[in-house]
Amino acid sequence: MFKFIIAFAAYYFTGSFILTLLGYFVGGVIDRAQSLGLGAVNPLANGQRKEVFLETTFLLMGKLAKVDGHISKDEVNHVEDFIQKMSMSAEHRQQAISQFKLGSAANFNLDTSLNTFMEHCGQTLHLKQVMLMYLIVMAAADGRVDSQEEAFLKQVANRLGYSDNEFRQMLDMVLNQSHFGQGSPVSASSLDDAYKALGVTADQSDQEIKRAYRKLMSQYHPDKLIGQGLPEDMIKVATEQAKEVQVAYDLIKKQRDKA
Repeated sequence: MFKFIIAFAAYYFTGSFILTLLGYFVGGVIDRAQSLGLGAVNPLANGQRKEVFLETTFLLMGKLAKVDGHISKDEVNHVEDFIQKMSMSAEHRQQAISQFKLGSAANFNLDTSLNTFMEHCGQTLHLKQVMLMYLIVMAAADGRVDSQEEAFLKQVANRLGYSDNEFRQMLDMVLNQSHFGQGSPVSASSLDDAYKALGVTADQSDQEIKRAYRKLMSQYHPDKLIGQGLPEDMIKVATEQAKEVQVAYDLIKKQRDKA
């Protein structure tokens, strides 16, 4: 959009072919930046966001694991699996373990950590959603999200700018995405889970459901996440979540096509 607007303005006011071409190029860069998220064209800001995102994610994972007073074996296994699944570099792996331990310490300051995250990542389109998704998946590592974990997740979500209703919807979506598509036969229950995984209801139109599906797939798109500052070795987890969304949408579409 911007490439056409800037190119037209350059031609209208100058009549110069070269300036028109330059305007088209500059507009294209702006369009690309918008599609990837604010600040995507600034390598320095991108590098800072990667460091802050990695640090904050594992600090909060540590805090979440200790929120009920003790760290369970399931939670430890989840973090270890999380790190292994990402094939993290040795440097990032060591950082992750250190930050997890700091987050689980009694003197960890949650507000300071979230303030730093919002300062560097608060204006990106999807990083807040992805970090909250990581935390919800971890909270459900033992098969359920207890009241203390949910209260902590809600606190983080509110600080990230989500209303209580938005948090509840995201919690419901991620929990259903995370256990979806595990080979169980299609039933009324699994179809209901599929709708919840997309954040839609069965009475919505095909077009509305497709729009919700595309929005989620865009949220988990690797190029956009990397463009906004998600560390490359953390992309795999988001990609797996996108596969769950795809399975849910395929089930809904298949059932609707039969009707």
